[in-house]
Amino acid sequence: MSETEPRVVLVDESDRETGTLGKLAAHEGEGRLHRAFSVFLFDAEGRWLLQRRAEGKYHFPGLWSNACCSHPVPGEPVEAAARRRLAEELGLSCPLREAFSFVYRAKSEATGLAEHEYDHVFTGICAEEARPDPAEVAEVRLVPEDELRAEMAAHPERFTPWFRLAFARVAERGLDGSGRQATR
Repeated sequence: MSETEPRVVLVDESDRETGTLGKLAAHEGEGRLHRAFSVFLFDAEGRWLLQRRAEGKYHFPGLWSNACCSHPVPGEPVEAAARRRLAEELGLSCPLREAFSFVYRAKSEATGLAEHEYDHVFTGICAEEARPDPAEVAEVRLVPEDELRAEMAAHPERFTPWFRLAFARVAERGLDGSGRQATR
C-alpha cells in the first residue's frame, strides 16, 4: 500500500468499526466490508441529478449513478464526508438528510474489483447548478423519474450497481428522504 493511498473504515454488518484498510485493497478480491455513502439529489421539479462517472475512475467508470458517492476517511463523520465529496465532485452545497442504509456487494467484471459496502444513503433538494470536476465526473443531467425508470429497465448495464439497488428505496421516500409524499 502506498503511503498516500486513502484509507477506508472497515465495519461489521452493524456498521461497527473493525479497522482501516487502503481503499484499493478494500475493493480487491471479494471486497472487504467498509463504510460508504451515496448522495441522491433532486431539483425543485423532482428530477434526479445523475452523474456519469469519469472514464478514469478505477472501477465502474463511465456508468451513470447518483449525484455522488464515496467513503469517509477514518475519524470523519459520514454526513461530513458526504458534504465534502458533494462539493469536491460537483461543486454543490445543499441540505442533506440520511434516508436509510444498506449492505451490498457487487463485482466489476471489467476490472475485477468489488464493492462490499455498508452504504449510508443521503437525499436532498438542490437548486444550485452542478460544476463537475472532470477528473471525477464525465457529465451530469437532470432526469424525470418516469424517464429514469424506463431507461433503467431498458439498459440496466448503463448504471452502477449501488444506484440500481438503492433507486426504489430512494423513490419511495420522496424528494427529501423523509418518506412524506412529494409532488413530482
